Amino acid sequence: MDKKLQKTVKQALLEDIGVGDISSSLLGNDYISAEVISRDRAIICGAEYFDLCFLSLDSDVEIEWKVEEGSEIVPGDVICSLYGKSQAIITAERTALNFLQILSATATQTNYLVSLIAGTNAQLLDTRKTIPGLRKAQKYAVKCGGGLNHRMGLYDCIMLKENHIMSIGSLEKSLEKALTKYPNKPIIVEVETLDQLRTALSIKGIMRILCDNFSTSELREAVKLSEGVYPLEASGGINEKNIVDYAETGVDYISIGSITKDIFSIDLSLRFI
Repeated sequence: MDKKLQKTVKQALLEDIGVGDISSSLLGNDYISAEVISRDRAIICGAEYFDLCFLSLDSDVEIEWKVEEGSEIVPGDVICSLYGKSQAIITAERTALNFLQILSATATQTNYLVSLIAGTNAQLLDTRKTIPGLRKAQKYAVKCGGGLNHRMGLYDCIMLKENHIMSIGSLEKSLEKALTKYPNKPIIVEVETLDQLRTALSIKGIMRILCDNFSTSELREAVKLSEGVYPLEASGGINEKNIVDYAETGVDYISIGSITKDIFSIDLSLRFI
């Protein structure tokens, strides 16, 4: 099992349990059956995190999933059933549901936006605007919902933004320095005007150009200018109300931070049966 996943779950449980669950210690710890029910329509995501919360406290807890990861659920659906000792199930309940609700919310919102632009060539990307400690989990949820991952962090891709370029002196100097120091790392360049785009298009070694806060008319012109040179990504001010307009410009990628930071947790409940 992924060590980062284990660490994330361990920290979440410790945050909730601390020195011990004093409420569940009052129970007789009998074997019980329970089930998780959805009160929302959603794309389910986070089963591995959910399972590990219970199994970390009691490896004998049995969990049977009624739906597959990435499938759509509707209100009233039984998502999974559990059987085991009451103390472990009650203690892990909240943390397990937190993972499942948050990751399912990310997958659901991603899936919704992906469905809106399905008739275009644009693909949906996430950003680094994730819940602290849950980046890998949320980026997995984005893929579960049909989206694509942007860079994981500051270490796996060079992204030259306005402040980087101003600090180094120019876009040309920034790219030369990046290519010299990190020849095997992908490079994304952020531009804010069509003139900056023209400059970026004239330089070799870029993986993708990000057009930040472009209007749809500017983006259409950008698509024409960059055709056959570099893929374009659009970002800034894009939401569910205007994403189709941006996608129809012909841009290759659209990145939106809201799919990981502005989410509403899916309403799930665990009940004894």
